[in-house]
Amino acid sequence: MICISWGPPSSKLQASCLSHLRPCSFNYDNKYVGTTAKANIDSEHAKELQQNGYALNHECVLLGYGENVFTKGKHMLSTWSHFQLGWASVDPNTPIKIGERFCVCVQELFTWILSPLEILYINDTTKFCKDLPQLQKGTSRLSKSVSVKDNFKGAFKFGSGTLEGHLLAGEEMFGIRWEPDDSVWYEIFSFSRPAHILSKVAYPYVRWRQKLFIDRSMKAMLKGIHE
Repeated sequence: MICISWGPPSSKLQASCLSHLRPCSFNYDNKYVGTTAKANIDSEHAKELQQNGYALNHECVLLGYGENVFTKGKHMLSTWSHFQLGWASVDPNTPIKIGERFCVCVQELFTWILSPLEILYINDTTKFCKDLPQLQKGTSRLSKSVSVKDNFKGAFKFGSGTLEGHLLAGEEMFGIRWEPDDSVWYEIFSFSRPAHILSKVAYPYVRWRQKLFIDRSMKAMLKGIHE
């Protein structure tokens, strides 16, 4: 069932949309659950995804340099600042917690589409950083490791999988990396394919909107970092 609102969706409406979902109701192949947790996707795995109809998006932008930039970037991700775009949003009070379900709300003409997802994993190797929102702990749904490169000064990322009722099927990851050269990067990685007749018919438009979101999200992060 697709959830639609004629105005900006309230928290109550979003909760109602999520309440109808069954446990473990991911709408994509179980063997791909957790794919975005990997530090790198090899060409063979990427080819397999594409052969199965998934489109890949992987973009990074340099936010700046140093611990202050990294700390601020992590805080912004933890409070969903990268998703407050006006025409696309996530409730900023949504906790970053494994198993947490939430809606991505996107405005299309005079309606809003509520797309349900579930947080699959959290990778936080920045225990030395202070004054950050306390992330809620949970047990990962992944059986595999979600470790990152040991030579990072710091890294924080989380990934979410699409649920039944989402127009697309796949996964998305948002992350902040603090590299050995002191540079700090914001990264988005996702793979998806149509999961509903509407997204199949309008797929070129859907792909354009995905690229637009990446562009606007990265600009939002850059603006927030340098304010």
